[in-house]
Amino acid sequence: MTNDLTLLGLESSCDDTAAAIVRLKDGAAPEILASVVHGQTDLHAAFGGVVPEIAARAHAEKLDICVEQAVAASGLTLQDMDAIAVTAGPGLIGGVLSGVMCAKGLSAALNIPIVGVNHLAGHALTPRLTDQVAFPYLMLLVSGGHCQFLIARGPEDFSRLGGTIDDAPGEAFDKTARLLGLAQPGGPSVQAQALNGDPKRFRFPRPLLDRPGCDLSFSGLKTALLRTRDSIIAEKGGLTIQDRADLCAGFQDAVVDVLCKKTARALKLYLEENPSQPVLAVAGGVAANTQIRAGLEAVCAQHRVAFTAPPLALCTDNAAMIAYAGLERFRAGLSDDMTLSARPRWPLDKKAPALLGSGKKGAKA
Repeated sequence: MTNDLTLLGLESSCDDTAAAIVRLKDGAAPEILASVVHGQTDLHAAFGGVVPEIAARAHAEKLDICVEQAVAASGLTLQDMDAIAVTAGPGLIGGVLSGVMCAKGLSAALNIPIVGVNHLAGHALTPRLTDQVAFPYLMLLVSGGHCQFLIARGPEDFSRLGGTIDDAPGEAFDKTARLLGLAQPGGPSVQAQALNGDPKRFRFPRPLLDRPGCDLSFSGLKTALLRTRDSIIAEKGGLTIQDRADLCAGFQDAVVDVLCKKTARALKLYLEENPSQPVLAVAGGVAANTQIRAGLEAVCAQHRVAFTAPPLALCTDNAAMIAYAGLERFRAGLSDDMTLSARPRWPLDKKAPALLGSGKKGAKA
């Protein structure tokens, strides 16, 4: 197989509809030729969160538009594509199915292969797209739906050191924003409020720090904030602007503290196996939080480990990461066909026990 490859990537796992074109030439760094993302924030604003049915319909309406815009921006044609990479899971099943069916239609029309991509692998391989990070590296995948420490050894080889046993950090930020009457998505809203807050006024718990290992928990932290909010309202009859800012600052400080201390534990395990040229990479939507990035950089400096994080535009869901992950698989001789199915659950480390339990559809994480 030639080492010069151009792939179209499609992403529709949650509330961002995206298409991108990535090219990989032999001996050169991968190049993002085009990346288009259509968000759905306005569609879900009135509901306080993502409504799966609304998201799925929006993906079906926007995917072809995203593809057209990406192709036009790249200066290429669809006939120049070597394959179609598409998020095949995990995610909201209606959205994932929309992307998979669009990819199948393009594959049939162009007579080129489909490459099904694990959405989490897209995030986990982003450091190789942006910084050409060599395997193995430690990845902290921290997003709205997932939070895991992974040792990335290859495009299909991930070992999980730990992860959240309940809410992911992004989910906790969203719930906190709803509790405080802030706009969605919650991450940017809470961070903006925290800038004017006192993180020491409210001392929220640091879940699971008293237990060994790298697993995390954020559900109890959100509950603690709820109780503190209610006690303030009972005492004062409402929340002041400063109360809200201080609650956000205390909550964010707790999240940063937990992530940093758990990262230090994960680094210790990783360094035992990989003492030479170690790298910690962070990706996912929550990686856009500047306080979390600063805390993780400080941890890496203490352990003499290189730190890397993608540009903010590549932290949140996008199709460039899917196209690149597809390139990695396709270059290794892996592809799919019309039997490719959409998967709501798809763990990266297939050997590790499920963090969140299992159901009829398999392990959740």
